[in-house]
Amino acid sequence: QVQLVESGGDLVQAGGSLRLSCAASGRTFSTYDVGWFRRAPEKEREFIGVIRWTGGATYYADSMKGRFTISRDSGKNTVWLQMNSLKPEDTAVYYCAAKTVGFTWRTERHEYPYWGQGTQVTVSS
Repeated sequence: QVQLVESGGDLVQAGGSLRLSCAASGRTFSTYDVGWFRRAPEKEREFIGVIRWTGGATYYADSMKGRFTISRDSGKNTVWLQMNSLKPEDTAVYYCAAKTVGFTWRTERHEYPYWGQGTQVTVSS
């Protein structure tokens, strides 16, 4: 079983950038897809994107393409979420989640059994 710890959340001004990290412990990410989700106040948890650890292929929700980039650092067993041109509506708790590799990309939260505790991102106008 893999344990996930997010970090990097902060208060940032609109237009700024932030990079979140998701570190694994317990085992490596080598056989996992690692996804990022967010939950804004009074909204459902929303899929951002996912990375396949082996090979580094990524898939993003259409609404997240362009400003959000997921990458990995295999040496540190860490997945990153780079967020640029942040907007106040990006304010949310951001979560990373993991699932064993499948044949297709998965975007629903219930398909990811392992979750971190979340990190708060607040974007001021």
